[in-house]
Amino acid sequence: MSAPRRIVHVVYRLAVGGLENGLVNLVNRLPAEAWTHTIVALTDVDAAFARRIVRDDVELVALGKRPGHALPLYPQLWRLFRDRRPAVVHTRNLAPLETMPAAWAAGVPARVHGEHGRDAEDPDGRNVRRQRIRRAFRPFVTHYVALSPDLAQYLAGPIGVPPSRIAQIYNGVDVVRFAPARARERIAGCPFTDPNELIVGAVGRLDPVKDHATLALAFARAVAVRPDLGARLRLVIVGDGPQRRRVEEIVAAAGLGARAWLPGERDDVPQVLRGLDVFVLPSFGEGVSNTILEAMATGLPVVATRVGANADLVTDGTSGTIVPASDSEALSAAIVAYADDPARAAAHGRAARQRAEQQFSLDRMVERYHRLYLEAAGETRTPTRDAVAAGR
Repeated sequence: MSAPRRIVHVVYRLAVGGLENGLVNLVNRLPAEAWTHTIVALTDVDAAFARRIVRDDVELVALGKRPGHALPLYPQLWRLFRDRRPAVVHTRNLAPLETMPAAWAAGVPARVHGEHGRDAEDPDGRNVRRQRIRRAFRPFVTHYVALSPDLAQYLAGPIGVPPSRIAQIYNGVDVVRFAPARARERIAGCPFTDPNELIVGAVGRLDPVKDHATLALAFARAVAVRPDLGARLRLVIVGDGPQRRRVEEIVAAAGLGARAWLPGERDDVPQVLRGLDVFVLPSFGEGVSNTILEAMATGLPVVATRVGANADLVTDGTSGTIVPASDSEALSAAIVAYADDPARAAAHGRAARQRAEQQFSLDRMVERYHRLYLEAAGETRTPTRDAVAAGR
């Protein structure tokens, strides 16, 4: 058997995030005899997050990039690519895309670029400058990965990528690690312990594009319009970021400080999700949300906005509820509807779990990337699903 080939993965920063979590899952599970890995962070590597990598042969490189174009890093990147001689370089999202000319100049044969989601500054992908940047780097990319049909259409449309060069691969979720509880579990440190409480929650970066402020407004509205339900409604938002202060201000202004809990960033997300009754993703820009998939695998009904791939993941009226973005009234109504009908919430949770198992498993995602890398590297071998699952 030939020696494993190297993949160099390039990201802006290796730290807590959906994109980065997906990368770690992929690196941990790709067949070890087929691939070895270098992860290049243009800025820095968060040591605590990096410990999620369980393989001991993964090289981590932090380049300490300053704000601005990646051009000053080209000589260093060229040397890195020449030294490692990867079969594949895989960049993810816009900032790492700028490193593709260095990979091309170093003679890397397969240069894969992934589009994972939207930025707060460009939630619809209409920014002309960003479109021009993507078109400018298009000749240096041999294969594209779009995490959602929406992103595939974006690449084929304004970016002008031939559809034959685009693979659409959904994120995958570990359906063993994220699994339903028989009954709602207590979240360590959470003040809400009464089994009669209904806990509505969100997990993720408190970034403006995630729009947790609208969730806070919706929660306040639900309590105001339905005081009978409001007495047992509780809000949990796990994560940290620049919108945290705004969320706390909304909760305080509504006099709901005792009914909301914002503990900051946590590393026990599976346990947090098993402590919720309803999961909410209020983003106004999204790709394929890992947290939606994790909530589905945990057996939670999901309320999500109609952006990105959310409506592809959540079947409206069957496994969750889809609402317009930035609409606190619609979001509030969806929360109240689940509070009023626990049987419906439970049925949607069961359907969400089944959908996660059948269509969005981690093994399925890993197999598709494995096949893509083999194709990109000029290989003809195709692994079996069992071999991928076993790490062979």
